[in-house]
Amino acid sequence: MYKCLFVNKSMYRLLIVLFIILLCTAFFIAGKKIFTVSAEKSSEKAVLLPVIMYHSVCEKTPSDYIVNPQQFKNDLAWLKNNGYSSVSAHQLIDYTHGIGELPEKPVFITFDDGFYNNLSLALPLLEKFDMCAVVSIVGRYTDDYAPADPHVDNYSYLTWSDISELIASGRIEIGSHTYDLHSNKSERHGCTKLASETVEKYTEMLSTDIGLLNTELIQNCGIAPVVFAYPFGALSQESLPVIRDNGILMTLTCREDINLITRDSDCLYGIFRYNRSGLLTTEEFMEKITKN
Repeated sequence: MYKCLFVNKSMYRLLIVLFIILLCTAFFIAGKKIFTVSAEKSSEKAVLLPVIMYHSVCEKTPSDYIVNPQQFKNDLAWLKNNGYSSVSAHQLIDYTHGIGELPEKPVFITFDDGFYNNLSLALPLLEKFDMCAVVSIVGRYTDDYAPADPHVDNYSYLTWSDISELIASGRIEIGSHTYDLHSNKSERHGCTKLASETVEKYTEMLSTDIGLLNTELIQNCGIAPVVFAYPFGALSQESLPVIRDNGILMTLTCREDINLITRDSDCLYGIFRYNRSGLLTTEEFMEKITKN
């Protein structure tokens, strides 16, 4: 009886040892695999991404922030003829999280302020050339200005129903350009922090503003924005944590430079953009943004 008990205990200890060895081996193999995948990702070449910032597309005299429809059409034709493919914000977000691939020559098209002509004149041309874009709206413009004088190509802003129509097209994503911070006429410039303002007060102010537009977009259009365009490109170091906390996965600046997109999602905070001035020809502008 005691002999059998001894043997059973010995076998039990042996099984435990073998189990520990197998477990350690499994962890080693899994760890090696994870390390290999991480190494592959880290060695993956960054993707060059030019980003174009448009504002108004209409028949008014071209200026720094206005292009006419023919100029916009020429831009899209140039991009298409030179092998560029437009990408969406969600494609970029997915890519930085290890999902999917980007085209060989991607371009990201953005519009700021939420002009009605982004729907009436720009969207048909995007459809013609099979391209997509992000339109970042100012909530107060949609609430107050759009319904007061709607659907005039040269100056109207998008109504909530217009925004829903853009979303339904499948080609337009809606971004946040703040609810009511698109101003440089007051002490505050865009959404920057005032020198006299505490971090707590600033956080409360910015979170309230961003949250208001998020709420209105959810209620009126059924979407929550994941893209945030800084008004005038003005920002403070205290703004990013607030923006992240409000569900934003990409921020757009006004600094002109090329972007390097990697599998690291942090690379989408602080995207550089080239302002499309209507004072340049298509060829002049495209040479500027593709010289890198």
